[in-house]
Amino acid sequence: MNNHHKPLIYALLENPLSGQQIEDRSLAAIDAQAAPHDYTPDQWQVVRRLIHTTADFAMSGLVQFSPQAIAAALLALRGGAPIYADSNMIRSGLSVARLKKLNPAYARTSILCHVADADIAVQAKQTGLPRSLFALRKAGKQLNGAIVLIGNAPVALLELNRMALEENIRPALVIGMPVGFVHVLESKEELMITSLPYIILSGRRGGSPLAVAALHALAILASKK
Repeated sequence: MNNHHKPLIYALLENPLSGQQIEDRSLAAIDAQAAPHDYTPDQWQVVRRLIHTTADFAMSGLVQFSPQAIAAALLALRGGAPIYADSNMIRSGLSVARLKKLNPAYARTSILCHVADADIAVQAKQTGLPRSLFALRKAGKQLNGAIVLIGNAPVALLELNRMALEENIRPALVIGMPVGFVHVLESKEELMITSLPYIILSGRRGGSPLAVAALHALAILASKK
Protein backbone atom coordinates (compact mmCIF):
# COMPACT_ATOMS: atom_id res chain seq x y z
CA MET A 1 0.00 0.00 0.00
CA ASN A 2 1.38 3.41 -1.03
CA ASN A 3 0.75 5.75 1.90
CA HIS A 4 2.28 8.69 0.01
CA HIS A 5 -0.24 8.72 -2.84
CA LYS A 6 -3.12 11.10 -2.33
CA PRO A 7 -6.24 9.62 -3.98
CA LEU A 8 -7.16 11.56 -7.09
CA ILE A 9 -10.78 12.01 -6.01
CA TYR A 10 -9.58 14.78 -3.67
CA ALA A 11 -8.81 17.02 -6.65
CA LEU A 12 -12.47 16.83 -7.63
CA LEU A 13 -13.63 17.34 -4.06
CA GLU A 14 -11.49 20.45 -3.79
CA ASN A 15 -12.68 21.80 -7.17
CA PRO A 16 -16.21 20.41 -7.56
CA LEU A 17 -17.65 19.69 -10.99
CA SER A 18 -21.24 18.52 -11.40
CA GLY A 19 -22.20 15.74 -13.76
CA GLN A 20 -23.62 18.32 -16.17
CA GLN A 21 -20.42 20.37 -16.07
CA ILE A 22 -18.36 17.28 -16.85
CA GLU A 23 -20.64 16.46 -19.76
CA ASP A 24 -20.43 20.03 -21.08
CA ARG A 25 -16.64 19.96 -20.90
CA SER A 26 -16.58 16.61 -22.67
CA LEU A 27 -18.76 17.85 -25.53
CA ALA A 28 -16.65 20.99 -25.85
CA ALA A 29 -13.53 18.83 -26.07
CA ILE A 30 -15.16 16.75 -28.80
CA ASP A 31 -16.03 19.88 -30.78
CA ALA A 32 -12.47 21.11 -30.44
CA GLN A 33 -10.72 17.86 -31.30
CA ALA A 34 -12.97 16.38 -33.99
CA ALA A 35 -11.67 16.24 -37.54
CA PRO A 36 -13.41 18.36 -40.21
CA HIS A 37 -16.72 16.85 -41.31
CA ASP A 38 -19.71 17.50 -43.55
CA TYR A 39 -22.49 16.99 -41.02
CA THR A 40 -25.11 19.70 -40.57
CA PRO A 41 -25.24 21.34 -37.12
CA ASP A 42 -28.29 19.22 -36.21
CA GLN A 43 -26.69 15.99 -37.43
CA TRP A 44 -23.55 16.81 -35.49
CA GLN A 45 -25.56 16.86 -32.25
CA VAL A 46 -26.25 13.17 -32.81
CA VAL A 47 -22.75 12.27 -33.99
CA ARG A 48 -20.94 13.95 -31.12
CA ARG A 49 -23.28 12.26 -28.62
CA LEU A 50 -22.14 8.92 -30.06
CA ILE A 51 -18.53 10.04 -29.79
CA HIS A 52 -19.22 11.05 -26.18
CA THR A 53 -20.73 7.61 -25.48
CA THR A 54 -17.78 5.69 -26.93
CA ALA A 55 -14.83 8.13 -26.64
CA ASP A 56 -14.21 7.12 -30.26
CA PHE A 57 -13.79 9.82 -32.89
CA ALA A 58 -14.24 7.19 -35.62
CA MET A 59 -17.98 7.55 -35.06
CA SER A 60 -17.77 10.77 -37.04
CA GLY A 61 -17.06 8.92 -40.25
CA LEU A 62 -19.56 6.13 -39.69
CA VAL A 63 -22.90 7.79 -38.92
CA GLN A 64 -25.14 8.25 -41.95
CA PHE A 65 -28.45 10.12 -42.15
CA SER A 66 -31.20 9.96 -44.74
CA PRO A 67 -32.13 13.46 -45.94
CA GLN A 68 -35.25 13.82 -43.79
CA ALA A 69 -34.12 11.85 -40.74
CA ILE A 70 -33.70 14.74 -38.31
CA ALA A 71 -36.92 16.51 -39.30
CA ALA A 72 -38.87 13.23 -39.12
CA ALA A 73 -37.42 12.42 -35.71
CA LEU A 74 -38.26 15.79 -34.18
CA LEU A 75 -41.82 15.70 -35.52
CA ALA A 76 -42.34 12.17 -34.20
CA LEU A 77 -40.93 12.92 -30.75
CA ARG A 78 -42.99 16.06 -30.29
CA GLY A 79 -46.04 14.12 -31.39
CA GLY A 80 -45.47 11.41 -28.79
CA ALA A 81 -44.80 8.69 -31.36
CA PRO A 82 -44.45 5.20 -29.93
CA ILE A 83 -40.92 3.84 -29.70
CA TYR A 84 -39.96 0.27 -30.54
CA ALA A 85 -36.78 -1.20 -29.06
CA ASP A 86 -35.17 -4.45 -30.15
CA SER A 87 -33.76 -5.05 -26.66
CA ASN A 88 -34.86 -4.45 -23.10
CA MET A 89 -31.50 -2.78 -22.53
CA ILE A 90 -32.64 0.01 -24.87
CA ARG A 91 -36.05 0.11 -23.22
CA SER A 92 -34.46 0.50 -19.80
CA GLY A 93 -31.88 3.00 -20.97
CA LEU A 94 -34.23 5.53 -22.52
CA SER A 95 -35.09 8.49 -20.33
CA VAL A 96 -38.86 8.76 -20.01
CA ALA A 97 -38.38 12.03 -18.13
CA ARG A 98 -36.59 13.48 -21.15
CA LEU A 99 -39.32 12.22 -23.47
CA LYS A 100 -42.03 13.69 -21.26
CA LYS A 101 -40.51 17.13 -21.71
CA LEU A 102 -41.35 16.81 -25.40
CA ASN A 103 -44.75 15.22 -24.97
CA PRO A 104 -46.40 14.58 -21.56
CA ALA A 105 -48.13 11.49 -22.95
CA TYR A 106 -44.86 9.55 -22.97
CA ALA A 107 -44.56 6.76 -20.40
CA ARG A 108 -42.46 3.63 -20.04
CA THR A 109 -45.33 1.78 -21.73
CA SER A 110 -44.81 3.98 -24.81
CA ILE A 111 -41.60 2.01 -25.41
CA LEU A 112 -42.48 -1.33 -26.98
CA CYS A 113 -40.21 -4.36 -26.72
CA HIS A 114 -41.50 -7.88 -27.31
CA VAL A 115 -38.25 -9.83 -27.42
CA ALA A 116 -38.72 -11.27 -23.91
CA ASP A 117 -42.44 -12.07 -24.31
CA ALA A 118 -43.35 -15.68 -23.55
CA ASP A 119 -45.10 -16.27 -26.90
CA ILE A 120 -42.05 -14.96 -28.75
CA ALA A 121 -39.81 -17.41 -26.90
CA VAL A 122 -42.11 -20.28 -27.92
CA GLN A 123 -42.07 -19.26 -31.60
CA ALA A 124 -38.30 -18.96 -31.60
CA LYS A 125 -37.87 -22.38 -30.03
CA GLN A 126 -40.28 -24.00 -32.46
CA THR A 127 -38.65 -22.53 -35.56
CA GLY A 128 -35.00 -22.24 -34.57
CA LEU A 129 -35.09 -18.57 -35.61
CA PRO A 130 -34.09 -15.58 -33.46
CA ARG A 131 -36.66 -14.05 -31.10
CA SER A 132 -35.95 -10.62 -32.55
CA LEU A 133 -37.67 -11.59 -35.82
CA PHE A 134 -40.94 -12.63 -34.17
CA ALA A 135 -40.82 -9.63 -31.84
CA LEU A 136 -40.89 -7.32 -34.89
CA ARG A 137 -43.78 -9.26 -36.39
CA LYS A 138 -45.72 -9.01 -33.15
CA ALA A 139 -45.35 -5.23 -33.18
CA GLY A 140 -46.71 -5.22 -36.73
CA LYS A 141 -48.75 -2.15 -37.62
CA GLN A 142 -47.79 -0.51 -34.34
CA LEU A 143 -44.53 0.28 -36.11
CA ASN A 144 -46.29 2.68 -38.46
CA GLY A 145 -45.33 6.19 -37.38
CA ALA A 146 -43.07 4.83 -34.62
CA ILE A 147 -39.40 5.43 -33.93
CA VAL A 148 -37.64 2.08 -34.20
CA LEU A 149 -34.37 1.55 -32.35
CA ILE A 150 -32.30 -1.45 -33.36
CA GLY A 151 -29.06 -1.62 -31.40
CA ASN A 152 -28.64 -5.33 -30.98
CA ALA A 153 -30.19 -7.71 -33.49
CA PRO A 154 -29.45 -7.44 -37.23
CA VAL A 155 -32.19 -10.01 -37.87
CA ALA A 156 -34.67 -7.52 -36.41
CA LEU A 157 -33.50 -4.96 -38.95
CA LEU A 158 -33.72 -7.49 -41.79
CA GLU A 159 -37.31 -8.27 -40.81
CA LEU A 160 -38.17 -4.58 -40.53
CA ASN A 161 -36.74 -4.03 -44.01
CA ARG A 162 -38.91 -6.85 -45.34
CA MET A 163 -42.01 -5.44 -43.66
CA ALA A 164 -41.29 -2.04 -45.18
CA LEU A 165 -40.74 -3.45 -48.67
CA GLU A 166 -43.54 -6.07 -48.70
CA GLU A 167 -46.14 -4.81 -46.22
CA ASN A 168 -45.63 -1.05 -46.50
CA ILE A 169 -44.87 -0.70 -42.79
CA ARG A 170 -43.68 2.89 -42.40
CA PRO A 171 -41.89 3.89 -39.20
CA ALA A 172 -41.25 7.61 -38.73
CA LEU A 173 -37.55 6.88 -38.20
CA VAL A 174 -35.28 3.86 -37.94
CA ILE A 175 -32.13 4.10 -35.83
CA GLY A 176 -30.27 1.16 -37.35
CA MET A 177 -27.27 0.30 -35.19
CA PRO A 178 -27.14 -3.50 -34.83
CA VAL A 179 -23.74 -4.85 -33.89
CA GLY A 180 -21.83 -8.01 -34.75
CA PHE A 181 -20.50 -10.19 -37.55
CA VAL A 182 -23.51 -11.96 -39.08
CA HIS A 183 -26.19 -10.14 -41.12
CA VAL A 184 -24.99 -6.77 -39.81
CA LEU A 185 -23.56 -5.11 -42.91
CA GLU A 186 -26.30 -6.26 -45.27
CA SER A 187 -29.11 -5.29 -42.87
CA LYS A 188 -27.83 -1.70 -42.74
CA GLU A 189 -27.25 -1.53 -46.48
CA GLU A 190 -30.75 -2.85 -47.20
CA LEU A 191 -32.32 -0.30 -44.85
CA MET A 192 -30.88 2.43 -47.04
CA ILE A 193 -32.93 1.25 -50.05
CA THR A 194 -36.28 1.01 -48.23
CA SER A 195 -36.93 4.80 -48.47
CA LEU A 196 -37.53 4.88 -44.70
CA PRO A 197 -35.96 7.79 -42.78
CA TYR A 198 -32.89 6.37 -41.07
CA ILE A 199 -29.83 7.03 -38.97
CA ILE A 200 -27.33 4.20 -39.31
CA LEU A 201 -23.87 3.37 -38.07
CA SER A 202 -21.95 1.92 -41.00
CA GLY A 203 -19.88 -1.20 -40.57
CA ARG A 204 -20.05 -3.82 -37.83
CA ARG A 205 -20.16 -1.43 -34.90
CA GLY A 206 -23.33 -0.63 -33.02
CA GLY A 207 -24.98 -1.57 -29.77
CA SER A 208 -27.87 -0.67 -27.51
CA PRO A 209 -26.01 2.19 -25.76
CA LEU A 210 -25.42 3.87 -29.11
CA ALA A 211 -29.06 3.58 -30.15
CA VAL A 212 -30.08 5.10 -26.82
CA ALA A 213 -27.53 7.89 -27.17
CA ALA A 214 -28.80 8.74 -30.65
CA LEU A 215 -32.39 9.06 -29.45
CA HIS A 216 -31.38 11.13 -26.45
CA ALA A 217 -29.47 13.47 -28.77
CA LEU A 218 -32.59 13.84 -30.90
CA ALA A 219 -34.71 14.49 -27.82
CA ILE A 220 -32.31 17.20 -26.64
CA LEU A 221 -32.35 18.72 -30.11
CA ALA A 222 -36.16 18.68 -30.18
CA SER A 223 -36.32 20.45 -26.80
CA LYS A 224 -34.11 23.30 -28.04
CA LYS A 225 -35.81 24.03 -31.35
